[in-house]
Amino acid sequence: MNEKASTALLDETQSNIKKTYSAKVYSAQSASSALTPGSIRRREPRPQDVQIEILYCGVCHSDLHTVRNEWEVVMTTTYPCVPGHEIVGRVVKAGSAVRKFKEGDLAAVGCLVDSCRVCASCRAGEEQFCENGPTFTYNSEDKQLGGVTYGGYSDSVVVDEAFALKVSKDLDLAGTAPLLCAGITTYSPLRHWKVSKGQKVGIVGLGGLGHMGVKFANAFGAHVVLFTTSPKKTEDALRLGAHEVVISKNDAEMQKHAASFDFILDTVSAEHDLNAYIALLKRDGTMTLVGAPPTPTPVLGFGLLFKRRQLAGSLIGGIRETQEMLDFCAEHGITSDIELIRIEQINEAYARLLKSDVKYRFVIDMASLK
Repeated sequence: MNEKASTALLDETQSNIKKTYSAKVYSAQSASSALTPGSIRRREPRPQDVQIEILYCGVCHSDLHTVRNEWEVVMTTTYPCVPGHEIVGRVVKAGSAVRKFKEGDLAAVGCLVDSCRVCASCRAGEEQFCENGPTFTYNSEDKQLGGVTYGGYSDSVVVDEAFALKVSKDLDLAGTAPLLCAGITTYSPLRHWKVSKGQKVGIVGLGGLGHMGVKFANAFGAHVVLFTTSPKKTEDALRLGAHEVVISKNDAEMQKHAASFDFILDTVSAEHDLNAYIALLKRDGTMTLVGAPPTPTPVLGFGLLFKRRQLAGSLIGGIRETQEMLDFCAEHGITSDIELIRIEQINEAYARLLKSDVKYRFVIDMASLK
């Protein structure tokens, strides 16, 4: 691009930043208030932006935590808060410099809408670990309009095309929405630790994350064992792709699997004994946490030392890997098991989410907000 064209593009970008439009949303005004309808200002698309009409938005447990300011140790919620980072929709506007999308294309937005793009993590395609701080889809600093970013409980969103993802028309769009968080959160560690055919893999917990972990581990060719405290989940776990189900409260069942797992993915956010699962890893086995228990959990050093076991953590995935995951899902026909709701049901859904009363992810049909 020559200097004149570059200057013109910069002028167009700066001009567009000042322009906004009104978008319908559901938002929380405080940590104790219900979500209610309202409106916010979105920026008009810059040359590199796409504007997406939101068709479906998944409901993540982190939405509930953020709305209620329950993660104040790591971040404070700014109100009004518009949650939602599992977004699937259709492009209705594409800026003059956009090359990846055209109007009418299906598109998705996950947990990230920007990053510094220059640090080592960003250059490696791991924007979720941006060393200068990624811009999350909601409750993050909005570096364009000021204030904070607003998420997908909305009729539309504007995002740089570099952080928008392509969606196959062959996938069920409502079932695709949770892939943008629950999907990539489980796909990324299974890929990073090279889960493959012939390995024995454990999935701890059968919720929004766990049911996706079972599906992916099975698709990767592993022998999948689901750990649950509830015998009632056995039939569902087998339907989803588990080869065995272990009731984790039964010490004899647990002992049968001692020192036999290549990899265990722990999706549970409630307090539980990590040592019981570490003991199930074989030599050089790894257990990775994607759930975030609210309090520190004791870990016995000897459980790690004697078989060179590893305890690790993982956080979503970068844009490149998220696109890889969506393409993998299209190829293998994988989507999330969902319950479709109207936006007016969101407060009821939050109440049910607290009781784990969903199989396995709520998804909002955003047509109800139009």
